[in-house]
Amino acid sequence: MPRIVGVDVPNDKRIVVGLTYIFGIGPFSAEQILKEAQVNPEARGKDLSEDEVSRITGVLDRSYVVEGQLRRQVSQNIARLRDIGCYRGIRHRRGLPVRGQNTQSNARTRKGPRKTVAGKKSVKGRH
Repeated sequence: MPRIVGVDVPNDKRIVVGLTYIFGIGPFSAEQILKEAQVNPEARGKDLSEDEVSRITGVLDRSYVVEGQLRRQVSQNIARLRDIGCYRGIRHRRGLPVRGQNTQSNARTRKGPRKTVAGKKSVKGRH
């Protein structure tokens, strides 16, 4: 398993797919990286030479923000929104959808499982 920027890229998948295992690299970026590094996108992870792996790593270091650095950048951006108290920051703070989605009937992913509130007991049976 070749190791690129701290991530094990799978042996049996095409390298263009394997690169998407790196946080911050999608299919399009993977194609661009391989083109710039002059590596065959059809090659499997196990077929890559040390030279090819180092060329891919070089391109990533030069042109892309990936993995830990990108995660840190994203969390800093969210922290900034929270600190300045803008609408998006407040939504992040409250754990609600940030991008205008409906919350009356959906948004269970952001809000978590339903918190059921018991209904009022009827007054009839209490004498």
